[in-house]
Amino acid sequence: MISSAMQRLKEAIVLLIFAICSKAANSNPYRRPITDTQESAGATAAYCLSWRLAVEANNLRAWRTVPTQCLRYIEGYMTLGQYERDLNFIVENINDYIEEIILENDGSDAWILDVDDTCISNLLYYKGKRFGCDPFDPMGFKTWALKAECSAVPAVLILFNKLMEKGIKIFLITGRDEITLGQATLDNLYNQGFIGYERLILRSKAYRGKSAVIYKSEIRKQLVEEGYKIWGNVGDQWSDIQGDCVGERSFKLPNPMYFVP
Repeated sequence: MISSAMQRLKEAIVLLIFAICSKAANSNPYRRPITDTQESAGATAAYCLSWRLAVEANNLRAWRTVPTQCLRYIEGYMTLGQYERDLNFIVENINDYIEEIILENDGSDAWILDVDDTCISNLLYYKGKRFGCDPFDPMGFKTWALKAECSAVPAVLILFNKLMEKGIKIFLITGRDEITLGQATLDNLYNQGFIGYERLILRSKAYRGKSAVIYKSEIRKQLVEEGYKIWGNVGDQWSDIQGDCVGERSFKLPNPMYFVP
């Protein structure tokens, strides 16, 4: 009986010690409690991450602006290194693919690159547009593009030069207007090191009012009819790589700042 009482006493002491230790751990003076503000910020960041992934996966379509609550998130993504890391990772995959393909080497090997936010960056412009939180401003963008001051996207310039070394003919297809932005685009590309491509194709009068998917599909179809084999197609918009004659492989670069249908 005494042995049984002692055993119960030992169990009680163990439980008491456990309770004291648990309370001490939970009341650690060095552990800062999570505030409502921190919890709200965490929820916003989680939402904006999901929103960006939905955009990049093309599950969210025809959106006009970045949600206002995601301004700081998108700003951080675009300027603090993650955008560059994501882009570099994709270009590394493109380089691996290039090493695998067996070229025709008869002058028909072709590759397609988009221009805006593929070859050259509009990040500085969109910084002034709150990284896409403001609606698209056609006149504002035209004014910006006419300055021909877009910087090269470094990873894509390296890709461009690799394609040139391989003897692949590069076609740059852009939705920029041929009449108003043609010369500025030529100058901007040249000044940023995009030299030696086969052709720069801008939106002519015949394609005004047509969606990017239709316009770029028809251009690619014309190239195929000319006898070119499109090995790859790279763009920052899904409309760059959808439609007809998209090529053997298509690669989507990240861009959560705007949507082009």
